[in-house]
Amino acid sequence: MTESPLAADPTALPAAIGERAARVRLACFDVDGVLTNGQLWFAEDGRELKAFHVHDGLGLKRLVAHGIAVAWISARSSPLVAARARELGIVHVFQAAADKLAVFDRLLTTLALSPAQAAYVGDDLPDLPVLQRAGLAIAVANAQSPVKQAAHWVSRLSGGSGAVREICEWILAAQGADVGADAERVAR
Repeated sequence: MTESPLAADPTALPAAIGERAARVRLACFDVDGVLTNGQLWFAEDGRELKAFHVHDGLGLKRLVAHGIAVAWISARSSPLVAARARELGIVHVFQAAADKLAVFDRLLTTLALSPAQAAYVGDDLPDLPVLQRAGLAIAVANAQSPVKQAAHWVSRLSGGSGAVREICEWILAAQGADVGADAERVAR
């Protein structure tokens, strides 16, 4: 487990982790606790509310723009997740995934990728099987201890607080992309 540098500088991390990031062709993310802060809010009428960090959206769009497939794998199901994914152009969205590893493996087969070409970002125990299979296992800063221990790298920021953007920029930098070059052409 390695803590994230303050900037997306692949040379600030051990070479072995940078090499893992350089191979990434698929970046998978848990939703609650990674793309959100993990809190579940309910309106009086029972509707579920979620907050997504706008900076994360741009990071995800930049991955896609650089040819990296993005997937969201969530054990829960929410129309808000589907709506945010559509807004960002994320096409691989799996909700109510009781077995995240099975979903991950099917996605790898569909995309003709190996586990070494995939990153997975998680925060809690249901993410462990996928983290243990992925070529690059990442935990957000507020992840549970066993998840952090299983990760190759731990973000500096917490889920729902810009961690996904930090991770996206670091993967892009490890692959030699200019982190600031295309920000203007990729809208949030």
